[in-house]
Amino acid sequence: MTENVGFAGQIAPEHVAQVVEKGFKSIINNRPDLEGGAEQPTTAQIEEASRNVGLDYVYQPVVAGQITELDVRTFANHYNELPKPILMFCRTGNRSNNLYQLAKQMDLLDD
Repeated sequence: MTENVGFAGQIAPEHVAQVVEKGFKSIINNRPDLEGGAEQPTTAQIEEASRNVGLDYVYQPVVAGQITELDVRTFANHYNELPKPILMFCRTGNRSNNLYQLAKQMDLLDD
């Protein structure tokens, strides 16, 4: 975690208020819908909850272990444009952190 980004495992719509309380301004969802089965909240549900409290929301699903250069560049564009700090999440937070670290190594981030 830095002053501009944090990482988390799966969140649900009812967690969005806590995201705001912690000072985040944007959310990036890196977990594909239904990856965890029917009990996983959908991106539409989380996006609606996020927008209802004024958070920017981006759905950029990536497959664990299969992050491409295009995924990294797409993420970097979102990162550079979204209000910060940004909360990124996936199942465990690892692939979100990997996206961030790869973009940083490629010098694609504006901060």
